[in-house]
Amino acid sequence: MTFVPKKLSIIIPVYNEHKTIEEVINRVLAVDIGMDRELIVLDGNSTDGTREYLQSLRDPRIRVILEGRRGGKGAAVRLGYEHATGDVVIIQDADLELDPAEFPRLLAPILNGQTQGVYGSRFACGRGKTPFGSFMGNKIITWVTNLLFFSCLTDIATAYKVIRKDVLDLSLIHI
Repeated sequence: MTFVPKKLSIIIPVYNEHKTIEEVINRVLAVDIGMDRELIVLDGNSTDGTREYLQSLRDPRIRVILEGRRGGKGAAVRLGYEHATGDVVIIQDADLELDPAEFPRLLAPILNGQTQGVYGSRFACGRGKTPFGSFMGNKIITWVTNLLFFSCLTDIATAYKVIRKDVLDLSLIHI
């Protein structure tokens, strides 16, 4: 059975990404995803001009949340989930390591009813731009996780996470 969402919530946690944030937002808005979207950009108290740039945005599709103190990426993502009004939620990093043009591929298994959530992988086809030390550390942690949980992940620290909001709401009850 297919799942027909009306809106995608894109959560973008940001901390000192002045050099890339405008480009990331432009790329996210340019992707054809076949549904409405909202961008929830959470600034973790940046000090490099990112915060001021975000405050200048006037696009109704973009909601900017300025954290009073830096809580880290996890806290920003959880806050973003609380504000998400879409039927599906995706996490997009602000450093241009991940390409929003991948959204349709990441959404397809959910839209086709194959699954309720998707993890992207930076390493399914090699290590890309990731430094060798980080790549090897991730490979070791991923291997251990796969061994412990009988999974077959390729990138345990992936930034791309896509999940149906109704499933996410159920999982947040236990946090």
